[in-house]
Amino acid sequence: MAGPGQAFLGMLPPSICVFCGANQGTLPAYVSATRDLGRALAREGVRIVYGGAAIGLMGALADAALEAGGGVVGVVPSRFPDGEVHQGLTELHVVPGMHERKALMAKLSQAYVVLPGGLGTIDEMFEALTWAQLGLHRKPLAILDVEGYFAPILEFLQRAYDQRFLLRPVSEVLSVATDVDGMLACLRNGSRRGEAPAGAAFGPAAENGRAGS
Repeated sequence: MAGPGQAFLGMLPPSICVFCGANQGTLPAYVSATRDLGRALAREGVRIVYGGAAIGLMGALADAALEAGGGVVGVVPSRFPDGEVHQGLTELHVVPGMHERKALMAKLSQAYVVLPGGLGTIDEMFEALTWAQLGLHRKPLAILDVEGYFAPILEFLQRAYDQRFLLRPVSEVLSVATDVDGMLACLRNGSRRGEAPAGAAFGPAAENGRAGS
């Protein structure tokens, strides 16, 4: 597995953190795209790191990857409802709370993928995006924009840059794909950024930095 500062020379990262919803949403396309991504990463030998749930898009992702022979690592907070925790994962880590959950998911992966989801998913995405803008990591970060779900957020990010609340365009650290093949291409291209600089802080400690916000 690659260490800090080591790039993957256009290959897919060995472990990818996937943020997605604990609900399925209203469109069948959300579940279909999620399952397609899970199968595709499994076929490529990529280990998935995710939030550990057996429900919603999270469950669909894990089930599809496991059915295709892939490795799936779940990270859940200790107060997560027992009935919602996936019981068939390759590995399951239980941590004290949500901050620790995000920090461990980051530690275990070399890239981030964001699928449709609610407040938790968006929180995870913006924290990873903030860390990237601060230079705390250089991991590829990509959105799978199923049926234009993320269009309003992408418009907001562009407006924030236009109004000079962001000092750099988000496109420097964020890729967007509309299908799984495009997502794999984003990850291969983005993997040249490599890992976090030596000594970079993650998780709650990173929040003391300046995000230009």
